[in-house]
Amino acid sequence: MKTSVITWTGGMSFEAHTDTNHVIVMDAKPEVGGEDKGPRPTDLLVAALGGCTGMDIVSILKKQRVTIDRFDIGIEADSAEEHPKSFKAFRLTYYLWSPDATAEKFKRAVELSESTYCSVGGLYKKGASISYKLQLNDEPVE
Repeated sequence: MKTSVITWTGGMSFEAHTDTNHVIVMDAKPEVGGEDKGPRPTDLLVAALGGCTGMDIVSILKKQRVTIDRFDIGIEADSAEEHPKSFKAFRLTYYLWSPDATAEKFKRAVELSESTYCSVGGLYKKGASISYKLQLNDEPVE
């Protein structure tokens, strides 16, 4: 079981104290009473998807003995127009730079994360679509 304690720190700012002894500051933009001291909770939801799938992919690539020079994930997320304005679609682009990765190994790592391992993506797929593209050494992977 995961736990977290969320503490209001004034204005629109909150601190999330995780069960792994980390603190995340969240705040709103000034136009709605915040001081912009941290990301919005929805920013963290988008980042959580990237972090979850990214950790999976790095782990899988390392098991495949792939050298990773650089690995980035770009994410675009669309929200519904009406409140609660939940996310309805995520589009991820995985960028890998590696001297020895093959398109097949890269695709397999992404597919395993997307279909099996990423718990954040698994949750989000229940209410939103998730699609992705891959680029290996600045070339699209089909």
